Amino acid sequence: MTTTVLETCGIQPPPCAADELSVPLSFFDILWVHSSIPVRRLIFYEHPCSNADFFETIIPKLKQSLSLTLKHYLPAAGNLLYPRDMENKPVIRYISGDSVPLTIAVSGCDFDDLTGDHARDSDQFYDFMPQMPPLIEEAEYKIVPLMALQVTLFSGRGICIGLSNHHCLGDARSIVGFMSAWASINKSGGDEEFLSGNGDSLPLFDRRVFGDSGRIDDIYWNVMKGIPLNPPSSFPLPTKKVRASFTLRQTDITKLKNLVLSEDPSVVRVSSFVVTVAYIWSCLVKSGGVEAGENVDEMLIFPADGRGRPNALFDPPVPVNYFGNCLGGGVVSVERKDLAADDGFLVAAAAIVDEMKKKIYNKEEFLSGQEKIVSEMRKYANMRMFNVTGSPKFDLTNGDFGWGKARKVENLSLDLKEYAITLSNSGGDGGGGLVVGMSLPKERMETFAAIFADGLNN
Repeated sequence: MTTTVLETCGIQPPPCAADELSVPLSFFDILWVHSSIPVRRLIFYEHPCSNADFFETIIPKLKQSLSLTLKHYLPAAGNLLYPRDMENKPVIRYISGDSVPLTIAVSGCDFDDLTGDHARDSDQFYDFMPQMPPLIEEAEYKIVPLMALQVTLFSGRGICIGLSNHHCLGDARSIVGFMSAWASINKSGGDEEFLSGNGDSLPLFDRRVFGDSGRIDDIYWNVMKGIPLNPPSSFPLPTKKVRASFTLRQTDITKLKNLVLSEDPSVVRVSSFVVTVAYIWSCLVKSGGVEAGENVDEMLIFPADGRGRPNALFDPPVPVNYFGNCLGGGVVSVERKDLAADDGFLVAAAAIVDEMKKKIYNKEEFLSGQEKIVSEMRKYANMRMFNVTGSPKFDLTNGDFGWGKARKVENLSLDLKEYAITLSNSGGDGGGGLVVGMSLPKERMETFAAIFADGLNN
């Protein structure tokens, strides 16, 4: 079954929007400037509609609401200006006439198969994902687009919204905020309801929330400017991977928490995040077969939102409506053979709890040592990383365009990493648990699925 692109257009903010906006990059953003791989997400909505309704009603409304949303999110319609002389730092700039490319398509693919939890060929999902526009070379700057969107109709079954964005535009909280605003404006037919929310509704772009961070900005830029700026990457086809989702129900999570506490009753704050990530990590290593017995370190990296949280760097904390990147996080190291052992889950959980206690929950340590982050990244370069992306707190399924909550979200960026997962809240019969999204080679996925199920049954 094929997917056909019918239209590609540029959606501009309305004429009443500001003519220009220039946003400097913080050190949190500079870290992502050279990432040529966009963040790629697909949001599937179950919304049976005819072709006529889609083209005559839904698409015109989506275009209008997107334009109105961009009025409040001008950087999303802008570009990254990357200086050729390297003396100045990159900035995000919007000027009148800039736009977000929007692709309209129809597909004959099986909507129910695509939105299932079973293993599905990863390659087919790229039909619903827009390519980022090319990098533009000018005399003083290289101009890098920041966002592209696609809306695909599955006639009589549903709609998919595909979103590609450069990571320097913003982290998960920022992008989810943008999509939530678009959904709200589309559903209500205007931005009055969006604006009537509390003071956290409108995004804040002012980098002065970071205080006097110029020294850290310079440290990051002096390192990053030595890396070549590459154009946005094309789709990684063939991926040679399959995608699948695994649900940990609340009853499963409770049992895992109790297991940790039975091992060490003194442990505090055994969260759903801790036991879910620890369990998936140990199952992943065990699925490696012979290599699981190697005496080498496995690294876990997980993000933590820096907004609204007391920390060692900013006083007062960064406002929750700040738009951009503002991520701290943790790094955990455990020997591979220990993760693959029978008590690998408990070993992983203990290590994650310890890192959370030292680095995340301790305001004297959270966001401390930022000037060392770039240099420390080098020592992890040759280690295998297990990356946790996304967060149940920032869930794209909650955005309601007038079609109800999304049925499924797929993060295609997982295809480019050896080990990575996304976390989201479970709906339907999930019982308040968590859904783990993964992308692995087919045989590895089958082995992992068996270990995952067997572990919960025992």
